[in-house]
Amino acid sequence: MNTYYKFVPNVFLAKCTEEHEKGETIDVTTRYGKENESIIFNLIFEKEGLFYYSIVRADGFNVQEHAKRKAEKLQNAASNSSNKSTEYWKQSNKDSDFLSLGEPIKIGHHSEKRHRRIIEQANNNMGKSVEFSNKSAGYESRAAYWEGKTNIINLSMPESLEFYKFKLEAAKAKHQGLKDGTIERTHSFSLTYAKKEVSELEKKFRIAQRLWT
Repeated sequence: MNTYYKFVPNVFLAKCTEEHEKGETIDVTTRYGKENESIIFNLIFEKEGLFYYSIVRADGFNVQEHAKRKAEKLQNAASNSSNKSTEYWKQSNKDSDFLSLGEPIKIGHHSEKRHRRIIEQANNNMGKSVEFSNKSAGYESRAAYWEGKTNIINLSMPESLEFYKFKLEAAKAKHQGLKDGTIERTHSFSLTYAKKEVSELEKKFRIAQRLWT
């Protein structure tokens, strides 16, 4: 059985008991027993008779698709909560004509129970309207977060090879510009931060090459 093995953050390899060829399609099983059809890219390493390969899902599902589905699900939840909020608001106002008269509760009168019930229902429904309105806002905020990730590229994707190559070239150009003075240093640590960025991107680019070349 082929299973997942965490290699670096965001990247899971296929841990296989048998050798496979580049481009071969295999099933990889999650810890929960779900099988995902996956395509073999590169053999990353061998250890104790097991083979570890970089893979992508055959159905195209990746971090971007995951973000899109999360955003869509949260948008639907936000819409449902907003609709419920509106319904409760309408319910809270169904007796507004009567309540707007400002009539005091007539203690002992046959209308007392009905009057109290109308006020209680209006308060309860308004409270639920506010509750679902807040839920809708929360879902909207979370949906916006995931929508912001729908174009993300990380090491789990073959596209990361070109992405980190481009980012590294830009970072090196910036670092060189700060060194030779063609780019202004906005603070005392500008050069230090630029060098750190280059180092981090070099590391990611090397990993991307190993995974997806």
